[in-house]
Amino acid sequence: MKSYVDDYMGHLLVERGASAHTLAAYRRDLEDYAGFLAERSVTEPDGVTRELVTSWVGSLRERGLAPSSVERKVSSVKGFHKFLVREGLTENHPTARLPLPKVPERLPDVLSIDDVDRLLSQPFPDTPAGLRDRAALETLYGCGLRVSELTGLDTTDVDLPEGFVRVFGKGSKERLVPVSGMAELALGAYLASGRGHLRPKRSLAASTAVFLNQRGGRLSRQAVFAMVRTYGGRVGLAGLHPHTLRHSFATHMLEGGADLRALQEMLGHADISTTQVYTHVDRRHIREEYLSTHPRARKR
Repeated sequence: MKSYVDDYMGHLLVERGASAHTLAAYRRDLEDYAGFLAERSVTEPDGVTRELVTSWVGSLRERGLAPSSVERKVSSVKGFHKFLVREGLTENHPTARLPLPKVPERLPDVLSIDDVDRLLSQPFPDTPAGLRDRAALETLYGCGLRVSELTGLDTTDVDLPEGFVRVFGKGSKERLVPVSGMAELALGAYLASGRGHLRPKRSLAASTAVFLNQRGGRLSRQAVFAMVRTYGGRVGLAGLHPHTLRHSFATHMLEGGADLRALQEMLGHADISTTQVYTHVDRRHIREEYLSTHPRARKR
């Protein structure tokens, strides 16, 4: 199956513009699947049956994988077989109309506005790296960016006079996201007084990245994860994840009256149903407000 998997990886890279991180995840899923088939002496797509696919899904559950992980792996395999049929590599389509495993609804973790204020109002080191860290955290929350979108920003993507940053999201889809207020101030201060001190003075190939590491290269995703965790821990937010800042951005926007379609564009969601998860969070907030303020909301 390896050659077929390689063909599919090429399709995802060239036709869909998948990132290296996404490609690695797909390859892990499909190699796991191909290994399962190989143990049963199936090495060609024509030999795959629906019963084998169902058995593989059952093996994932037996291994104790989370429902969301099982769903992702099944989605990868469905896409793989659909590609093989579409490209004429086989007429066998064992995953046609195969339902994805149901995943229990899980609302995203969000910070309160007070928690965000504690995180972003704490003292940052008065150094180029400190200016960078403040700007990165303010931009994650102020613009609702994914970590890969933050680290992928180039200096030509930032237009502070116009109040926008150009972001390349999943599938390299481009969008403009507003940046203003504290995020704009922090980003402007870093670009003016911090970034130049992190850039190597004699490098002939200076990085175009907005966020640089101490060696002048592009800041990595792992470094951002560590940064968020460190600054969160300093104000009592243990184990803070960068995506929590994105979730908090979306939730606080809705609580403030933002239009769902506008929020969809800012987050870069292809389908509005993905954005609608935040309406559930918002309704939870409304119920909490009702219970805490209405004089007859609680039973006596």
